[in-house]
Amino acid sequence: MKISELYGRGGPVISFEFFPPATPAGEAALVRTIEALKPLRPGFISVTRTGTKPREAPVELVTRIRALGIEGAAHVTCIEATREEIAAHCELMLGRGIENVVAIRGDIPKDPTFRAPANGFRYAVDMIRFIRERGHGFCLVGGGHPEGHPECRDLELNIQHLRAKVDAGLDVVITQLFYDNADYFAFAERARRVGVRVPLVPGIMPITNWPQIERITALSGNQVPPPLRSALERVRDDEAAAVEVGIEWATRQCRDLLRGGAPGIHFYTLNKSPATRAIFENLRREGLVGH
Repeated sequence: MKISELYGRGGPVISFEFFPPATPAGEAALVRTIEALKPLRPGFISVTRTGTKPREAPVELVTRIRALGIEGAAHVTCIEATREEIAAHCELMLGRGIENVVAIRGDIPKDPTFRAPANGFRYAVDMIRFIRERGHGFCLVGGGHPEGHPECRDLELNIQHLRAKVDAGLDVVITQLFYDNADYFAFAERARRVGVRVPLVPGIMPITNWPQIERITALSGNQVPPPLRSALERVRDDEAAAVEVGIEWATRQCRDLLRGGAPGIHFYTLNKSPATRAIFENLRREGLVGH
């Protein structure tokens, strides 16, 4: 089923993101973790590509996820790819029956000698347009940046870039992580103002390890609100307490987002499900999900 159809059903769609582990044993453990999420009835699970994993790795894991009876979406990055490689990859996904594709540029490699292929894609919008022009019929999902893209902090210009991606063929937008809901609601207002009408799904990364989140936000430029930062600093040396702080904050975020009209929540799990499961259960007790 196409993800865009899920958001047309009226209720909030809860989804999760994982990445392929480094070893076969790790992947088997991850599949068991994902299978344990089935009772939560996730709308879909997306699989991103990390590190040195081959381009096919998300496709392989999504194939296994779909065999469990859960819809999946495979990430495709284009910064290192030629048009021929993306065309072949689309054929691979079609052959596996995958209907949902998360189409993003990807991070520019840190290698100073890196040069993007001459017949490749400079931006995600170029790949989105390329895939659409080939007529494959995928549901295309793209990224949004409530606090601005790390390479462009001009919020209005960011929205114009988002609109260009939607005009090129995006069906759904999932945002980068954020910890202040005001950033999401302002982002959504800017997007609607320029005519973006596709679902704008907030991406939430529960804090389970404060030093790790410090590193991630330092790289992405995302802000951690002072009250949350203070609460985490107080429990810096107590991992269990930090997880509880993260769960409480994310539960509050999700509650307010859903009550404010967000079409769902997409959890960035970092391949760990206990925190997201706890947040889901909190929301279910409040009657916000799982009807």
